[in-house]
Amino acid sequence: MTVVSPTHDQSVADQMLAARRCRNALFILFSCTGLAVASWVTRTPAVRDQLSVSLSQMGMLMVGISSGAICGLLSANFLIARMSTRWVAGGGVGLLAIGMGVVGLGTWSQSLSVTTIGLFMMGFGMGAPEIAINIEGAAAERTLATPVLPMLHGFFSAGTLFGGMVGIGLAAINFPPAAHFVLAAIIMLLAIIKAIPSLPLNYGERHAATDTSEHGSQAAQVWKDPRLWLIGIVCLAMAMAEGSANDWLPLLMVDGHGVDAAMSSLIFTGFAAGMTLGRFVGNGIVARSGRGKVIFFSALSCAFGIGLAVFSDSSLWAGLSVIFWGLGASLGFPLTISAAGDSGAHADKRVSFVALVGYLAFLAGPPLLGFVGENHGLRDALMIVLALLIIAAVLSPATRKLSSSSS
Repeated sequence: MTVVSPTHDQSVADQMLAARRCRNALFILFSCTGLAVASWVTRTPAVRDQLSVSLSQMGMLMVGISSGAICGLLSANFLIARMSTRWVAGGGVGLLAIGMGVVGLGTWSQSLSVTTIGLFMMGFGMGAPEIAINIEGAAAERTLATPVLPMLHGFFSAGTLFGGMVGIGLAAINFPPAAHFVLAAIIMLLAIIKAIPSLPLNYGERHAATDTSEHGSQAAQVWKDPRLWLIGIVCLAMAMAEGSANDWLPLLMVDGHGVDAAMSSLIFTGFAAGMTLGRFVGNGIVARSGRGKVIFFSALSCAFGIGLAVFSDSSLWAGLSVIFWGLGASLGFPLTISAAGDSGAHADKRVSFVALVGYLAFLAGPPLLGFVGENHGLRDALMIVLALLIIAAVLSPATRKLSSSSS
C-alpha cells in the first residue's frame, strides 16, 4: 500500500486551487470580451448615424476590428513566449477595453480615423488573448479533470447577452454611444485588474519553440491535407454566420425590416441568448449525437434563421429568426476547431490553420456584405452567407472524429 505524504496532498490541493482560480479568471476575461462585442454591435446604428457613413463605409470601418484580430492571432505565440500567457490574456483584453474607449472618442469627435484605430485595438485585444486563454483553459481542464473550454465560450456568450441587454436600455433612452463605450471600458478594466493576479506566468516554451527536425517539417505541411481544407471551409461558413450577425444584425433589422434602434438591440440580444444557450447545453448534445451531426444541424439551423430574415417581409418573423440563427451559430466555430485538432498529427498546427481560415470570414465578411448591401440591400447580401451554410452542411461529415466509434 502506497502512503501519500501530506506534502504531496498539499501540493495537489494547491494545484487544484490555482487551477480553479485561473479558470474563474478566464471566465471573467471571456465575459469582458463578450461585453465589448455586444456594446459595439448594439450601437452600430447610432454610430453609423453619428458618423454619417454609408453601409459600404461601415463595412470598411469594421475591417479595423477584423484586421486587428488577425494580427493578434498571428503574433500570439511570439508574445506568449516573451510576456507569458498572464499578460497576453489579461493585457490583451485590457487593450480591448482601451480600444473601446478610443472608439468612443472617435464616435464623439466624428472621426473615422480615430474610430478605425480604436476598432483595430479592439480586434487585437480579442485575437491575441484568444490563444493565451485557450492554452490556460486547456491546462485548467487537465488539472481539474472537468470541461472548461466549452464553458469559456459560454461565458463569452453570456457577456454578449448582458451587454446586449444594457445596449437595449441605452439605445431606448438615446444614451450617447460614445459615453456607453467609455462606461463599458471602465467596467471591463476594473474586472480585468481583479482577474490578472489569478493567471499563471506561463511563458509557453513548448508552444513557441522552433522545431527544425523532420518532424517539424512535416508539421508545417498540414495544409496539404484535403480533409483539413474541408474542415476549414466549414469553419469559414460557420464563422461567417456568427460574424454577419455580430457585424450587421442591428442594421439589417433597422434598414431591412424597418424596426427602431431599441428593437434592433433587443433582436440582437435574442441572437446572443441563442448563442449562450447553445454553448452551455451543447456538450451533452455533442456527446450523444456526435460532432458531425451537430455541425450538420447547426448549419441547417443557421440557414433556416437567415432564410427567415432574408425572405420574410414580417418584422416579427425576422426577429424570431435570430433564435435559430443564434442556436445554429453557437457551436459551429468551437466544434470545427475541435475537429481540426482531431484530424491528424500536429494538432496545434492544424488548429492554427483552421482558425486562420475561419477568421478570414471576420476579415472579408464586413466589407463584402457592406458592398453588396450598399448596392442591393443587406437582406440580399445575406444570401452569400446562406449559400456558404448550405455548403457547410454538405461538407459536415469531414468534421467527424477519426475513430470508427464516433459520429
